[in-house]
Amino acid sequence: MADHDAEPLEAVLRRLKKERDAADARYNEALTAVDRAVHAPPAIPQPSPTLDDHQITALNDAWKIIPASPSGSGFRQRVAGFIWSAIGPYLQRQLTFNSLLVDHINRNANAARTAHRVAEQTAEGLRDQVAALARFETHLIQYFQQITAYVDTKDRETAGAALVLNASLSGLADSVAKRWESMSVREQRVSARVDTLAAAVTGTHEDLRSTIGTLQQGLMTIKREMERMMGAAGPQTGSRPSTEGTPSAAFAPVLDAYKYVGFEDRFRGSRDKIREQLESYVPLFENRSPVLDVGCGRGEFLDLLRSQQLEARGIDLNHEMAEACRARGLDVTEADAVGYLSTLDDASLGGIFSAQVVEHLEPGYLLRFLELAFHKLRPGGRVVLETLNPACWVAFFDSYIRDITHVWPLHPDTLKYLVMASGFSGARVEFRAPVPKEDKLQPFAAPATSAPILVDLAEAFNANVEKLNGRMFTYLDYAVIGDKAS
Repeated sequence: MADHDAEPLEAVLRRLKKERDAADARYNEALTAVDRAVHAPPAIPQPSPTLDDHQITALNDAWKIIPASPSGSGFRQRVAGFIWSAIGPYLQRQLTFNSLLVDHINRNANAARTAHRVAEQTAEGLRDQVAALARFETHLIQYFQQITAYVDTKDRETAGAALVLNASLSGLADSVAKRWESMSVREQRVSARVDTLAAAVTGTHEDLRSTIGTLQQGLMTIKREMERMMGAAGPQTGSRPSTEGTPSAAFAPVLDAYKYVGFEDRFRGSRDKIREQLESYVPLFENRSPVLDVGCGRGEFLDLLRSQQLEARGIDLNHEMAEACRARGLDVTEADAVGYLSTLDDASLGGIFSAQVVEHLEPGYLLRFLELAFHKLRPGGRVVLETLNPACWVAFFDSYIRDITHVWPLHPDTLKYLVMASGFSGARVEFRAPVPKEDKLQPFAAPATSAPILVDLAEAFNANVEKLNGRMFTYLDYAVIGDKAS
């Protein structure tokens, strides 16, 4: 709207005052109507007088009007007996009537007394309730009368707070302006110093870059010469097993082993974190020693088994990891899974554990490994294979494809089938490491006052969110647990 069409401030104030006066008038009219509607409590009549029972006792004493039957002998007795036989039945009927009448009067007297007590209690209760209702109506009128004064005090409080806020903002603006001027001067001084330091550091940085480049070139030259010398020397007794066709071949050579150790330290986590993640597997191998940890890595699971006095040993292709484990007193051999298992006697192991290894194996190598694992376990033995869950998109795109030594993603159904097809019975899948709730897609909560179409859209959106969470944000890992029949 153009400026000339805008309502003048004075007109706005007059309009607002008129609306306020009209609202006050309506409020006063409503309050007057409520006040007039208050009624005086009605008079509650007293209950009727209680039963007049002063003759009850006399009736109870006088209802027996029949004298005792005549006794004795002789003529008088016979005459009395004749007379008694003539009038006795009539007197007996009168006695029965008297008995029934007195009993009826007694019963009605008790009922009348009870009814009188109830009437008195009812009248007293009604008086109390009517009096309470009158007090409530009085208090309600007093409450309505205080509303206007209460709102006025709030208006005054808001106006006072606005004045204080305006004064505070003015003072703050002055303070900020002064600090801004001071900061501008300091910024100029700091910029000058930074320029001076940058000029000095640039030369040093170039020198360091040149030195580091020279060192890297020298290290690569030394590594290449060592590899050439080792290749020329040929295989010797006690050398590491061949890595051809085995997992992690990219980091298997001795001179490259340190790189994968650094990779695990950076992306998989610390030893303490991995120990915590693997701790729940230990009870699965109770009474199933010795246990072989295939691809034991830094030896976290071997440490856990040793702390529970369970006999265990490990194998790993990485030279640096095997050396680190042996330095801590762990029984670890530098070997690949198929090659090592082939040297063991059948039924010589109680358990086989492998965490984050099977995804590094070629399919043919994996099948051979599972077959050997079945034969080397004794009846009742157990194999536990943990791997990334590629059915969870977060696990696949965030973890699986990061590691260049990963060869083949294994769906939970696929690995379970391969374990059972290799002879294991009772194989089951346990999902682990759920994606945190805060990392999942969040549903949309439509306000209660939303239009129906917005509610329908929110429901459709939330249904899609639930489907995506079921695909993308489930469990990062899973383990297949297979048992060899006893």
